[in-house]
Amino acid sequence: MNDSQQDPEIAVAPDSAGLADLAAALFVKSATAAIEQHGRFSVAVAGGRTPIPTYLRLAQPDYREQLPWERVHVFWGDERCVPPDDSRSNEGMVRHTLLSKVSVPEVQVHPIRCAGDPAAAALDYEATLRAHFGDVPAFDLVLLGLGVDGHTASLFPGTAVLRESTQWAAAVRPADKRLTRVTLTFPVLEQASRVAFLVSGAAKAAIVQRALQPGKDDGIPARRVRPAGRVHWLLDAAAAAQLDDV
Repeated sequence: MNDSQQDPEIAVAPDSAGLADLAAALFVKSATAAIEQHGRFSVAVAGGRTPIPTYLRLAQPDYREQLPWERVHVFWGDERCVPPDDSRSNEGMVRHTLLSKVSVPEVQVHPIRCAGDPAAAALDYEATLRAHFGDVPAFDLVLLGLGVDGHTASLFPGTAVLRESTQWAAAVRPADKRLTRVTLTFPVLEQASRVAFLVSGAAKAAIVQRALQPGKDDGIPARRVRPAGRVHWLLDAAAAAQLDDV
């Protein structure tokens, strides 16, 4: 892991709508800078419920019209191994809330398709990433969530994927027998220019406090996300309730 990590930048919104505005503004800022710098914006999007308001906000005209979407390349941080039309699919959720409303060319949309063979899908996804990035998976922005157990993407506590040091994507089966997933790994996350955790709700307040406390507790996978660039924690007031200095 990258031990030269800068201190995280923490921003707190009053509610989930404010959190969506914070995240949408960071998305646009990151995209604008990346496109100015190297002509394209490569983003890994998060699944789950928390980012849904952000994607809906980005699809509104005041944000949507700020970006040349034809220069955006969309990847996924992780995926449940279900068909894309399954209600649990991260791909399906992002397509419904955002991609169906903006003009990203389909050739620049790179979902993880793992309903058949998750291990083979992970290898295929690494090949997709290498075709796009070359030798260094330098995402301009990675959006991540946070579970109450400290997992992020599908990097769950106690799973072998936490020890992965070479593969860029890997299959993972959580210990509680939830669906098999495919996830990006730490070697990818640590190369990102920006990583943004989006966290909402009082149920996450305790794990947010643990994840951001001084010291080292690598039992929380989210604490091990130490990219070369900046880390942002975008929280609503309920999720930030146990932070002393925010």
